[in-house]
Amino acid sequence: MQQGPPPAWPGRAVAEPERRSWEGPKPISIVGSTGSIGTQTLDIVAENPDKFRVVALAAGSNVTLLADQVKTFKPKLVAVRNESLLNELKEALAGCEEMPEIIPGEQGVIEVARHPDAVTVVTGIVGCAGLKPTVAAIEAGKDIALANKETLIAGGPFVLPLAHKHNVKILPADSEHSAIFQCIQGLSEGSLRRVILTASGGAFRDWPVEKLKDVKVADALKHPNWSMGKKITVDSATLFNKGLEVIEAHYLFGAEYDDIEIVIHPQSIIHSMIETQDSSVLAQLGWPDMRLPILYTLSWPDRVYCSEVTWPRLDLCKLGSLTFKAPDNVKYPSVDLAYAAGRAGGTMTGVLSAANEKAVELFIDEKISYLDIFKVVEMTCDAHRNELVTRPSLEEIIHYDQWARKFAANLQPSSSGRSPVLA
Repeated sequence: MQQGPPPAWPGRAVAEPERRSWEGPKPISIVGSTGSIGTQTLDIVAENPDKFRVVALAAGSNVTLLADQVKTFKPKLVAVRNESLLNELKEALAGCEEMPEIIPGEQGVIEVARHPDAVTVVTGIVGCAGLKPTVAAIEAGKDIALANKETLIAGGPFVLPLAHKHNVKILPADSEHSAIFQCIQGLSEGSLRRVILTASGGAFRDWPVEKLKDVKVADALKHPNWSMGKKITVDSATLFNKGLEVIEAHYLFGAEYDDIEIVIHPQSIIHSMIETQDSSVLAQLGWPDMRLPILYTLSWPDRVYCSEVTWPRLDLCKLGSLTFKAPDNVKYPSVDLAYAAGRAGGTMTGVLSAANEKAVELFIDEKISYLDIFKVVEMTCDAHRNELVTRPSLEEIIHYDQWARKFAANLQPSSSGRSPVLA
């Protein structure tokens, strides 16, 4: 039986007819416009000006790129999270034909998220910084193109009831959950039997476990299939990204943790699969390209034609074979840690995510070893057990996110080299 808040999509995807209407291209806001998700979303808008238009943009500190985006897409509202860069942004926009309203700081990001003209908000900010803008967008009745993992991993117990209250759709913009979402289109409720998340295996899928003690930062940043930022590339190496996606799948589709499986698929062509009650298995295939799941969140329930010049088509005969294997839980302790946090529920999943984010930062800065990432996360989760809040408020979610980061940051390698200890 489903515990906690009702899922965003309880094992089926059904479009509500005539739910939203607008004139001309669909108006969207982008929170995190200068990041990977934001720039790829804008590529889609540029290629489909008859389908989508930008009404508001928010970025963190990349003022130069943000100014270029404003000049190209002409939004009505712009926010720069780093308030100290406000004057620099204004100078970069001097002489702009259509000067937008500019609001600095966190409040500006929130205003972009709930812009009255936007129908859908793309949430591309990394970490818990994306939680408040997403909540603001939901409260304003905006559908969410979800690329911020923390929204559900940390905020699921609070965010999902809020989305139901405001009749808001949360559409997954990452490849794995988009694949699942596409596979459940039209299923009747209760038809979903199993969710199968595929994983490339990351940089160390072919390394023996014994060699992992010698991993260098440069080794972890060599992803075999995808071109991504440093943090998510390390997460792919540790498989923490897939553990976090297990938690997301639970909140999105209502699958119990026993019914969510991880499979190593080195080619990254099948982006995920589902099994239905009659034992049929449905899969979504495509080249590793983040634009496709982003496009689907913007166009759903419709499909947008894509030119094969800019969107290469999949040729299975040229591809040859697709292979699969079970993850090695000794090589990837993250899998067991994520399932345990998910089953604990409440604030534990947010603590897991925040501790991992801090541990990866420490690893990239060469302050801890690769194997210490797992130890830091485990020790942080263990320290949180007596503080666990099963039905947290937004304030409690943010509080324990910050607590986990501080706790993890204070863990340093012991003199014996065996395990981190509190500094």
